[in-house]
Amino acid sequence: MTYRLDDIIALFDGLFHERYLTRLIAGGEEPLYLPADDETAYHRVIFARGYFASALHEISHWCIAGEQRRQFEDYGYWYLPDGRDASQQRAFETAEVAPQALELLFSRACGLGFNVSIDNLGELEVDRDGFRERVEARAVRFEREGLPCRAEAFRVVLRSFYGYGLSREQAILQGRRRLHKDAEPAYPSQHAHSR
Repeated sequence: MTYRLDDIIALFDGLFHERYLTRLIAGGEEPLYLPADDETAYHRVIFARGYFASALHEISHWCIAGEQRRQFEDYGYWYLPDGRDASQQRAFETAEVAPQALELLFSRACGLGFNVSIDNLGELEVDRDGFRERVEARAVRFEREGLPCRAEAFRVVLRSFYGYGLSREQAILQGRRRLHKDAEPAYPSQHAHSR
């Protein structure tokens, strides 16, 4: 299976751009989410270094972020870089369980391998296996309880394109049907910028 960036970008944009004014963009060293502003009329999910897995990871964060959070750069969260202490690492992992569980499910829908990211290159001992177990357990819970609306629609697109071999257009149509079946509202034309 070939995993081309233009496919994942076209699938994401085809499913979400019109309804949520959001596009997927291949970026540089660091991933970033940028809301629409005076210079750019759409929101941007920017993934790192052209990595397919980074695209899936950043899409996972976007699928979890609520409408208010999507009005702020990086959803209004502060990122702590490498070298976190034990308490900071625990907080990071707690925040990352759900997005990485979605990333795991997206990876499966593509037929792609998945590795958890502990994202800490400091000297702290990290329980990678324990974190992987928490991510896998959360994925099972998503499967049992249902994925967020946008996440389920995107998983349908991935499964249709990579699993069933449908064209981009056919896969996007399948995802749109799923998206319209659920009741999550589209973006209004004006947004409040308060927390």
